[in-house]
Amino acid sequence: MRTIKPLIAIAILIIGSISCKKDTKNVEPVISTFYFIRHAEKDRTDPENPDPELNQDGLDRAIRWAEVFDAIPMDAIYSTNYERTTMTAAPTSVKQNVDVQYYDPKTLDVEEFKLINEGKNVLVVGHSNTIPDFVNKMIGIEKYEQIDDTDNSNLFIVRIIDGVPTDIRLKMD
Repeated sequence: MRTIKPLIAIAILIIGSISCKKDTKNVEPVISTFYFIRHAEKDRTDPENPDPELNQDGLDRAIRWAEVFDAIPMDAIYSTNYERTTMTAAPTSVKQNVDVQYYDPKTLDVEEFKLINEGKNVLVVGHSNTIPDFVNKMIGIEKYEQIDDTDNSNLFIVRIIDGVPTDIRLKMD
């Protein structure tokens, strides 16, 4: 009888440890998708204005971006605090009923940004120099260069699946 009790105890420990192991076969991957765009065409009539609004082409493009993103339920929308970026984000924000949050690319902690937005669909609106840099930081390599000042048609998509990033650059004219 004495040898049965230790065997039962060992059996309980073994069964307990087996049942506590995580079954990783049925765990859904964590997928975060980030859509990065540069602001639409800005009004260039006053070269001294550091914060111009969008011109008519830019307003049209902002509306087209909202149509592009219409099929993607956005969980968050980020923009720098400039008229041209805010106006670019606005149609998507209104259509999706998601408030625009402001970020500063100079002080942004990319790792914290990834954590805050884990498992979400996120739109980020920035500038010709900040968007490629932001994307490079998200993917962990220096892949993209500054966008030409006349090019407002880039869409960068970064998808992070269980911590592993992939990226693609598309054009929308």
